[in-house]
Amino acid sequence: MEQRLAAVLAADMVGYSRLMEADEQGTIARLRTHRIELIDPSIAKNRGRIIKTTGDGMLVEFHSVADAVHCAVEIQTRMRRRNADVPKDQRIQFRIGVNLGDIIFDEGDIFGDGVNVAARLEQIADVGEIYVSGAVHDQVAERTDVKFEELGEKILKNLSRPVRVYQVMLDYQEEPSVATPSVSTKDNQSADVVKPSIAVLPFDNLSGDPEQEFFVDGLTEDILTELSRRHELFVISRNSTFVYKGQAVNVRDVAAELGAKYLVEGSVRKAGNRLRVTAQLIDAEADTHIWAERYDRTLDDIFAIQDELTSAIVATLPGRIEASQQNLLARRKPSNLAAYECVLAAKVLHHKSTLQDNAEAQKLIARAVAMDPGYAHAHAWRGCIYGQAWGYGWCDDPVATLDLAQQEVQTAAALDDNDADVHRLLAAVYILRNDLDRAHHHQDRALELNPNYDLVVVQMGEMMNWQGKPQEGIEWIEKAMRLNPHHPPRFWSHLGLAHFTARQYEQANAAFGHLSALQTLQLAFVAACHGWLGNTTEAKDHAARLHTLNPDFNLDTFLETMHYAQASDLQHLRDGLTKAGLH
Repeated sequence: MEQRLAAVLAADMVGYSRLMEADEQGTIARLRTHRIELIDPSIAKNRGRIIKTTGDGMLVEFHSVADAVHCAVEIQTRMRRRNADVPKDQRIQFRIGVNLGDIIFDEGDIFGDGVNVAARLEQIADVGEIYVSGAVHDQVAERTDVKFEELGEKILKNLSRPVRVYQVMLDYQEEPSVATPSVSTKDNQSADVVKPSIAVLPFDNLSGDPEQEFFVDGLTEDILTELSRRHELFVISRNSTFVYKGQAVNVRDVAAELGAKYLVEGSVRKAGNRLRVTAQLIDAEADTHIWAERYDRTLDDIFAIQDELTSAIVATLPGRIEASQQNLLARRKPSNLAAYECVLAAKVLHHKSTLQDNAEAQKLIARAVAMDPGYAHAHAWRGCIYGQAWGYGWCDDPVATLDLAQQEVQTAAALDDNDADVHRLLAAVYILRNDLDRAHHHQDRALELNPNYDLVVVQMGEMMNWQGKPQEGIEWIEKAMRLNPHHPPRFWSHLGLAHFTARQYEQANAAFGHLSALQTLQLAFVAACHGWLGNTTEAKDHAARLHTLNPDFNLDTFLETMHYAQASDLQHLRDGLTKAGLH
């Protein structure tokens, strides 16, 4: 046995038995998700070691008491964010106790008074709170920015002496039920994140059938709910917009009353077994129509239609709004950009995919982070821009650049764990690191948070392709294209790669043919397609074009950038490139 001074963190899940009784598999799955995404990484980051786990709790040892407290604070703070959109009766919440004392280590387990005090502190802690002993407080109070409230001496179960107890004061910022978008200063140099605000007015029932009201209202509510998943938008609540139901409104007046820059309005008309839904997006300030669409469906399944229409509308709107914002941005001087606009401008440059534009995007996104360090979306896109620099080799130190990309996205996750974009980018980072299991985990989380986000859906297709399931990948990519008919050109590249992996070379070339220009990646795959098809002339022609574009091309180096889980898929690509004369 070994005895030494150590910090012990005891955590216990609240209401474990009740949650297991209500939904055993779902509870286990959600708890595992929290462990993989938050708890275990936080322990590792703070140099802790898990000593023992039970179904609903754990004991963790730390050499530093400050690390133990920081770990507890991170877990409780981020768990609160993760639970923000979860019904109260389904939330997974923890109590945590931290103590500093002598610990006995014996055959992988820990015992002693120091452990007992930590466990008893956890038992008396409130839900979502952290209680620490006086020994912990005295060690860290002057050395960290953590605030404490003294609760006095407590008699703890099975302990003969009282223990001085402190509660960690967590910096929770309560979110109002109906928020108001912040307004920047006149010169627009405020650090506030001014997101585009959008209101969805109740769709009009033009059917002359009162029974269709439930469908019309349901469609409007579904659009509101799904748009709210997009954290880059500020969506006006249903309670605010439904007061206009059945009224003839003036667009500018309504927008001013709601504080919305954009309005969505539409109508539903039923005729026999046909249903026609129209929707339009309006820039209220300019009083102009940005986008309009009409959907004609048969009434085979009214609820399936509702889901389909919702998905189509909410997949299209954010892209149209961003395009409108970009048009406005193009007329402004970069020196006047605030945090949100810096992110938007950086995104535009990122999508251009050139060395110069990436460098400028890095400057703009760094400025956004500097103006608002708590802006999760800015950190996420900073990680994405670093990832692009790594992927194209636009960096002097690839290892450090990929590390920076991962750090930025992890920072975004710590700030907002319920943002689909954050988990999409975490998945992308782990794909780059060839950790496909962890990537798939974050990809599933992103889909759960926003199943109608075309970038999330298309990335699921990429994931399936790398995992050796190209046919499933093709289905996901095509679904993303249907969700957003105005999808980025790179979707065709993803589709081409998946068709190649599926040994569908003609379809792959057809997909690549939709691109206005082929870069190294696409030229290599087109050459490999022709190699497998036996089209010697076309294969060598594309190989020559590739060498002209990238004189330093090396087959082995190129293959190292692939992320195939199956060795046979990588060999299939190698053989195709070899047939095309690439070495």
